[in-house]
Parts: sequence; C-alpha cells; structure tokens
Amino acid sequence: MLAESWCDRAIERLQALVRIPTVSLLDESRIDWAQFDRFIATLSDLYPRVHEALQVELIAGHSLLLRWCGRDSTTASVLMAHYDVVAATGDGWQHPPFAAEITGDSQSAGVDDRVIWGRGTLDNKGALAAILEAVESRLAEGFVPASDIYLSFGHNEETTGSGARAIVDTLESRSIRPSIVIDEGGAVVEDVFPGVSKPIAVVGVSEKGITSLRLTVEQHGGHSATPPRLAATVRLAKAIVRLNSRPFPARFSETNLTMISTIGAHARGALRFAFTNLWLTKPVVLLLFSRLSDETRAMVRTTQAVTVLEGSSGANVLAERAVATVNIRIAVGSSVADTVDHVRRAIRDHAVAIESINSFEPSAVSPSTGAAWTLVRNSIEQTFSGAIVTPYVMLAASDSRHFTRISDHVYRFSPFEMSTEQRAALHAKNERMTVATFLRGIQFYRNVIKGL
Repeated sequence: MLAESWCDRAIERLQALVRIPTVSLLDESRIDWAQFDRFIATLSDLYPRVHEALQVELIAGHSLLLRWCGRDSTTASVLMAHYDVVAATGDGWQHPPFAAEITGDSQSAGVDDRVIWGRGTLDNKGALAAILEAVESRLAEGFVPASDIYLSFGHNEETTGSGARAIVDTLESRSIRPSIVIDEGGAVVEDVFPGVSKPIAVVGVSEKGITSLRLTVEQHGGHSATPPRLAATVRLAKAIVRLNSRPFPARFSETNLTMISTIGAHARGALRFAFTNLWLTKPVVLLLFSRLSDETRAMVRTTQAVTVLEGSSGANVLAERAVATVNIRIAVGSSVADTVDHVRRAIRDHAVAIESINSFEPSAVSPSTGAAWTLVRNSIEQTFSGAIVTPYVMLAASDSRHFTRISDHVYRFSPFEMSTEQRAALHAKNERMTVATFLRGIQFYRNVIKGL
C-alpha cells in the first residue's frame, strides 16, 4: 500500500491534470492545442521518475507512447488511457468542470467520503493518473518489470481515435504483439443486475461496433407561406418515426450468456434459477433484459439514437435539405452492412438518402480464460474485495478497438467504483469520482504491473 503522504500528492496531481481543459473536437481547427501541449509538459513535471526511466515518444502530434523496458523484451503489454475530454460549459454543474474541487471529509466517521469533481475525472484522466502513479511508485521501489510495458495515452479518443490508431501502426511496424492490453471500459458497479447485491466488476472482452448514418432529404425550397404537402423536414421526420418504431432484434451473444450465468450464480431465489439455467429460461431472461433498463436493453441489441437534426436557416424558409444523424452501436454478431440494411428497410422511402460515416465493426472477442484474463481477474479481486468478476460486451467505443489488430487479449476495465449517478454523469454535467476509488485504482494498476 502507498503511504498517506504519497496518496495526498497523488490527489493533487490528479487535480492538476483535470484543471487543464484538453477538449477535443471533430473540427480540429477549433481545438486549443496549447492546452494539450501544456498537459504533456505538466505530465513531465508531475511524474519525473516516469519521464527519466521510460522512453517517451510523441505520436500523431499529441498522443504519447511510453516504453518501460523489462528484463525480457521479447514480450510486451500495454496499459492505456486517453487525456482528451468532451466539452463542458459549466452550466448546471454543482462545481466548475475544470476546477477539480474536492468536497467531503477524509475523517467523517472514519470513512473517506471526499469527492473530486470535474470533467475527465472518470473519463479518462483518472485512469491515466492512476497508471502513472502506479508506475512512478513502482519505480521508486526499484521495481523492474519482467517484460516490456507500454503506456499508450491517446489525445482524441472522444472524436476519431486517430492518435491511438497511429500508436498501433507504430507498434505494428516494430512487430510488437502485446500479450495483454488494458484500457478503459467496464467498472465496479452495483444495483445493475436484478437479485444481486454484491458489487460486480464488468470487464469488456469486446465492444460494440459503431456507425453514424446521415439521413438526407433534398427538395426545392421556398417561402413557408406556401408549403408542399410533404416538406423535406416532414418527410425526414416520418422516416425517423418509422425507424424508431422498428428497433433492432434482441439476442444474446455468447459473452452475454457467460456474464448472466456468472453473475446469476450470486442472485437470490427464483432469479438464481433463471440465470443459471439459461438452456430452459433464455427466452424469458431475454425479454427481461429487453425491458428492465436502458443499460440492459443496450446489452442485447444494436441501438440507434438520432443525435443531430439540421433543416432550414430561417423560421419562414422551407428547408432545401433536411438532415438527421443517427448514431448506432452495433451488437457483436452483427455488422455495419446488416445495420444499414435494417435502417433502409425500416425507413421504406427511396427519397431518404442513407450515408454511413465513421464506421467500425464490432471488436473481436478476447478470451475470458487463460493467463491474461487471470491476471486481470486476480488484480481486480486483490483490489476490490468481494467483487464478482465477469466478462461483458462494452456498450461504448474506446481506443482499444484499434489494438485488436495486434493483440488477441484486449480488456476494457476502468478500476473504479461507479454508482448509477456517476455513470450517468459521463459526458454530462457533474462528472466526479470519489477520492477513495481513485486510490484503489492506483493499487489495481500496481497489482497488474507486479503480475506482468
């Protein structure tokens, strides 16, 4: 365990990183790159041992690849995080998003109830800081890893992920195939699985694919005083309603079934029977997951969400071009092509053009057995006593999807306890994490490093 004085400085270092607004944007001409340069320089100041002992490369302008040489360089592993964040204006936040304020009391009834507030605490500077704290502390102890360890810190995970992709290109050009990759993803959660009260550590062994579909209707415009019977905006709206009324079919993947039986063994009463006898109860359990919550519904199907709408430039002007963007997360076992076909059949209107942009197929499934999985599971169990460890399919997308090109063992796990409220604050207002779980996250990475 780390000394209390080290933990205090670790918290201060995380605060310093959260206070740098490294906001990534799709339009890179609008990015404040000075903040990214400042972040990189600050890392060097905060973690001197890391920057003295590890080889540091700048990739794709602002992504970082650090190599910690081990006793044997014939094998390698990768610990990942990203340091870019989504935008936050401060409106509606209880504490300013880039102030990294701490509330609570470290001595309240013998329990540390402090909370650190800010954009990036959970997504994903908390993990980046925890990795660096683990490496810095192990270096201070004179530790030398058995094999090479790479730290991969992407600068645009929230947009295109080109930084991580360039890092993979670099490693691939050097014929490096990591024996294990650990990135953000699942977490330690509670109250998400019916009938189970224990904390659950969900480890992503795969992640959904992703595509954004642009639906476009083009039409002659004009004055809104003489609208046609079916204006472009109305035609687009009808297409959206038809699509929304035809959700993608629900089905269990093999990873879903493993997760349900693993967690279900800890359920109570009839639920335990249902979850551990899926050969008999699978249709009923599938129906339950389809209706229980937004999270469980997303676990068993491809999801679709209309996120952007564009129309006329004025209140009295008919739109000549109406556009909707549909963000789709593609279930393992499906494909981008299947997704586009489903949308086309659901809309049933040849006048609505469909264009697929920024597409990635679902990731290959990493094994939930073997040495790499055992290392992850053991490190979780050592850090989070009593947690049930299970594989699952990550619902969002991460930089780790690029690493499946060079590694068969890619795992997505953020080593932090996250309440339902905290998970809801990701990419939203009042993002925050408890100080206690940040410190446990450091210990998780220390355990992983020791086992590599």
